[in-house]
Amino acid sequence: MTVEIEVILPLIGYLLLVAGLSVYAMRKRREGSFLNEYFLGGRSMGGIVLAMTLTTTYISASSFIGGPGAAYKYGLGWVMLSMVQVPAVWLALGVLGKKFAILARRYNAVTLNDMLYARYGSPLLVWLASLSLLVAFIGAMTVQFIGGARLLETAAGIPYDAGLLIFGLTIALYTAFGGFRASVLNDTMQGMVMLAGTFLLLFAVIHAAGGMHAAVEKLQQIDPRLLEPHGVDNIIHPAFLSSFAVLVCFGVIGLPHTAVRCISYKDSKAVHRGMIIGTIVVTILMLGMHLAGALGRAIVPDLKIPDQVVPTLMITVLPPFAAGIFLAAPMASIMSTINAKLLQSSATIVKDLFLRVRPQQISNEPLLKRMSGIITLLLAVLLLLAARHPPDMIIWLNLLAFGGLEAVFLWPLVLGLYWEKANAAGALSGMIVGAVVYVALASFNIQWQGFHPIVPALLLSLIAFVIGNLFGRPASQPDDATTPV
Repeated sequence: MTVEIEVILPLIGYLLLVAGLSVYAMRKRREGSFLNEYFLGGRSMGGIVLAMTLTTTYISASSFIGGPGAAYKYGLGWVMLSMVQVPAVWLALGVLGKKFAILARRYNAVTLNDMLYARYGSPLLVWLASLSLLVAFIGAMTVQFIGGARLLETAAGIPYDAGLLIFGLTIALYTAFGGFRASVLNDTMQGMVMLAGTFLLLFAVIHAAGGMHAAVEKLQQIDPRLLEPHGVDNIIHPAFLSSFAVLVCFGVIGLPHTAVRCISYKDSKAVHRGMIIGTIVVTILMLGMHLAGALGRAIVPDLKIPDQVVPTLMITVLPPFAAGIFLAAPMASIMSTINAKLLQSSATIVKDLFLRVRPQQISNEPLLKRMSGIITLLLAVLLLLAARHPPDMIIWLNLLAFGGLEAVFLWPLVLGLYWEKANAAGALSGMIVGAVVYVALASFNIQWQGFHPIVPALLLSLIAFVIGNLFGRPASQPDDATTPV
């Protein structure tokens, strides 16, 4: 395998830019309270930054590597399926948005679990939520590490293990030392890179195939099922479609790294702009990348590993230097997702677990700084080890982790905000039943009536929440607040 210097040089430039933004974030961080600044960036995000950080956190290796890989394998039906994700940002900000941020400011909440504790008053619930988050995040971040290493392996000729090490260390260092502000600043830049890269790759793929008509004709010759709405192997049936909509659209409201973005914006105007801009960006990225993956089969029809379609197309349809520029786009999506999850994992360990046991240390900023950086680096090392033996298609592993988080967090978040009588007994019942049902169904690959495990898990979790709520004490509900300014 030959290392492609012309491909690597633009990527090195991009990583240097990431480092520069992280240094800037470190300098800004010294001006504020450590916990509020490191984990929330001083709650100062505007509309564009909010839209980009939500979008790039949500759109990950699964969307830039796994999603196009699935479209390559299953055809244009998967491209249409991917568009159910378009309302995800609108829903997240619309459902959580203002009310979530108002209460977070009232509680002075830094993490999602701060919100859950303030709402339900249950230490047991916080411990269960923290452990669930860490387990699911390790699985989700492992997917991103695999995606980053595969990009470097296929497009730049860097051996998988070496690419994994380079990618992992870069992410760990800029997240550990830059904090949330570095994360969202880089997310904004990465969102712009992702948009430019998507347009560039899709145009180049269509051009290399001889136009849309020629590409579709080639797909017809390869396998007529690639053009059918239900896809190859009839994978897109009604139960699968509805499951996918729950998993990657409605259920996104319950993802912790999405929720924490909803407590860190500046004002109401930022929310409104974020909803519009974020929805537009998600639409462009989802359609562009999945269509590139599907049409890419007309150019490289015999890939054994579908997840390699995007990096393979890069080096096939683009000049080396342009491929290097585009390489930054999927790399950006992966990096932005990992740094969000790494930060929240670190916040969970430091704020939700350590400081709950040792609350007297909350004013010991030197200790908290050291702990946050060290924990982030240690988590990165753990992920490097977990990613050493990757599967052929990472999309299923990523969706598995998504579902686990949603099964635990969705109803405690939504009902906690909108149901005044919701209490800790109900929330705990819903979390436990959701987690147990989801893990059991996913472990034994049981798909009741063709539905993904997330559907019965969320239904039973909701029932358990309502029943459990009958046996608990009413939780104190804060008075209505005004919109933060």
